[in-house]
Amino acid sequence: MKQVLEFEKPVIELREKITELKELTKDSEIDLSKEISTLENRLEKLEIDIYGNLKPWDRVQVARHSGRPTTLDYIEYLFTDFLEFHGDRFFGDDEAIVAGVGKYKGSPVTVIGHQRGKNTKENIRRNFGSPHPEGYRKALRHMKQAEKFNRPIICFIDTKGAYPGKAAEERGQSEAIARNLMEMAGLTVPIICIVIGEGGSGGALALSVGDHIHMLENSTYSVISPEGAAALLWKDSGQAQKAAESLKITSFDLKELGVIDEIIPEPRGGAHRDVHSQAESIDIVIKKSLDKLIPFNTEELLDKRWEKYKQIGDINELTEF
Repeated sequence: MKQVLEFEKPVIELREKITELKELTKDSEIDLSKEISTLENRLEKLEIDIYGNLKPWDRVQVARHSGRPTTLDYIEYLFTDFLEFHGDRFFGDDEAIVAGVGKYKGSPVTVIGHQRGKNTKENIRRNFGSPHPEGYRKALRHMKQAEKFNRPIICFIDTKGAYPGKAAEERGQSEAIARNLMEMAGLTVPIICIVIGEGGSGGALALSVGDHIHMLENSTYSVISPEGAAALLWKDSGQAQKAAESLKITSFDLKELGVIDEIIPEPRGGAHRDVHSQAESIDIVIKKSLDKLIPFNTEELLDKRWEKYKQIGDINELTEF
């Protein structure tokens, strides 16, 4: 059964009604074409009204949709000859992060991304997209390899956050994330980061220190989940909707704040409605970013990366009275 979000139920019900009338017309001699046309026009207006005015909490629901395309889905559409590698050469392999080498329009690139499942079995295998430290160390290993062979790096971000379990902490979760942040800041190859679902906390940041950061229209990017923020601020995770509005976690908020570079439009209803179309939109942005970044020499690339992060946020200086 396909997941239906609460706010889109009127759209789904109208679609089902149209389908029902079309079936009735096909199986009988009754001509309902006029009624169907009227309902289709109404559906068009309803979709524009609902999907064109999504609230932050609505976008959180779309970003978490069980059918939303994952890193591996986009790899299939965007890259050729992709070869996935496993393991961090310290502890083991973490399937919550995918890393490998492929070709983008004939040129070699390194592709790294969070990977979640689309059903319970896959989610257990992928730890619901929440990496352990070995996942981040695997990612860093391939970033350093990309630097060695002068390959651009493309990262797909889609995680609620790094796994907070005891074993992960014992193996150095915080250190692994911090090291990725430090190392990515100084890598001498172009880094393009794309938030394709949820971008949660340090678990997302560990793959997000890039020259260009883009977001899918209905993705989210935040220091904490709305539920977590609500539990901390109001001692009530049920206030998640209120927290989502306060956190400024949508692509539009973050574009306005200067945190991200570009918003990638989604098909009406979300990326899961048309994966091929969504991949084409991502393709355009990746090509545009690479065309801008590849001509820079190492010094220019690092200087522009530093300037990018230096300009995020405001600095308030205290004045003595």
